[in-house]
Amino acid sequence: MNAKKYRHDHTGHRSRHRERYISGGSDSFHDHELLELLLYYCYPRCNTNEIAQRMIDEFGSLHQLFEADVSTLMARLNCSENVAVMLNAMPVVANRFLRSRLDKKMVLNNSKIAGAFAISQFADQSTERFFVVSLDMSSRVNKVTLVSKGTLDESAYYPREVMKAVIQNNAISVILMHNHPGGTLKPSNNDLAVTCAIIDGLEFVKVTVVDHIIVSGDKYYSFSDRKQHVAGY
Repeated sequence: MNAKKYRHDHTGHRSRHRERYISGGSDSFHDHELLELLLYYCYPRCNTNEIAQRMIDEFGSLHQLFEADVSTLMARLNCSENVAVMLNAMPVVANRFLRSRLDKKMVLNNSKIAGAFAISQFADQSTERFFVVSLDMSSRVNKVTLVSKGTLDESAYYPREVMKAVIQNNAISVILMHNHPGGTLKPSNNDLAVTCAIIDGLEFVKVTVVDHIIVSGDKYYSFSDRKQHVAGY
């Protein structure tokens, strides 16, 4: 976004805008007004209200704007790399914040809670990842372990790596989680094979797989809900 085109700022507008946010919070703010507030730190003396509206109009929504990569932002907005990086980093920071808020000792005792937890784990991931969540006897989270990045392959090392995580984290039961970036929620034949292989492997140490959750975007698929290959809650 060419800053020279917007070199105008109403006297006192930024102060009033910030005070409105400080005193009343964000509930009364439209998307472009929140973005306007953020852009103050990239455009010291510009009318960022108009810039914010044009940015959102260009991409169609705030989330589509934030999800664009740096090069696309620079090209379509004609903005600096500094501005593009700030915009691109917003969902990453937000997702890390939400993830850090989740108590490591939270209880995952039903698929709805576990599904929300799983979505938070994959919120800023663009590649397929597989996690094993180790639980104690009260279904509290002991540890979330990244088992692998990339496509699932039951012939590789999943049972071995999951077994290692289970032993290291003193798991009584586990929830398996992986994502399908930009894909369908429906489990593939390979997903089913991986799940069966892990269940069979953990039977020897008396550890139960209570669910396997697949995440795509902001939705999840629970094996337990469909009564597929897992013990359930």
